[in-house]
Amino acid sequence: MLRTPTGGAGHGAAAAGDRPMSIGAVLGHLREEFPEVTISKIRFLEAEGLVEPSRTPSGYRKFSPQDVERLALVLRMQRDHYLPLKVIREQLDALERGESVPLPAQGAHRDRREPFDAGWEPEADRPTAGRVGRAALLAAAEVTEEQLVEWESYGLLAPDAHGSYEAEAVTVARLVADLGRFGLEPRHLRAMKASAERDAGLVEQLVAPLRRHRNPQTRAHAEATTKELVTLSVRLHAALVRTALGVRLH
Repeated sequence: MLRTPTGGAGHGAAAAGDRPMSIGAVLGHLREEFPEVTISKIRFLEAEGLVEPSRTPSGYRKFSPQDVERLALVLRMQRDHYLPLKVIREQLDALERGESVPLPAQGAHRDRREPFDAGWEPEADRPTAGRVGRAALLAAAEVTEEQLVEWESYGLLAPDAHGSYEAEAVTVARLVADLGRFGLEPRHLRAMKASAERDAGLVEQLVAPLRRHRNPQTRAHAEATTKELVTLSVRLHAALVRTALGVRLH
């Protein structure tokens, strides 16, 4: 049960003192507890409305001690309870109203979560981890064997040598089915798959040196960096599509 915005021991407000802090100073304090946090992550949480720092006349962010502790609370709720941002936002609103907020058991995974834990625009169900068998994929995605066979023939989905799929395949299957209802056929989506593979290759190039590092903390940072790069890539793609449509429709 969570009762106050401070939500337990943390480095946020206690470390920040009473003076407003720059985003770089906030990063330094938060990294004591959250070594994977980055400036872009803080900016993203601000863009999602989870923290609202003040601005100087020249536009620089200034975080109050309360802002810092709020950020720490958000990061704890993600790390310890695997909560999506939508739920975190609702719980923070409840805390501000003085309500007690129940939390799932620490470390308990959810069956339903937002992609990447980072506010990707389309909300979709996503399995938490591991792999799924063919029957489980068909049932979870609510698609037919014929559909799956066709999508596999175009390379949109592919099982491994044991016939199982990445957990993300459920989301892919649902989205392909949804797009199909608008007349987009698998052959139309091959370009998207090719683009995704190019993006994945670029991300892999960036994080490969971190993954090969001997320091376990550095390897863990590689995974956090991968998630953040994926999130930013997805948001950029969505923004570019919207921009292109805006140009063509005006």
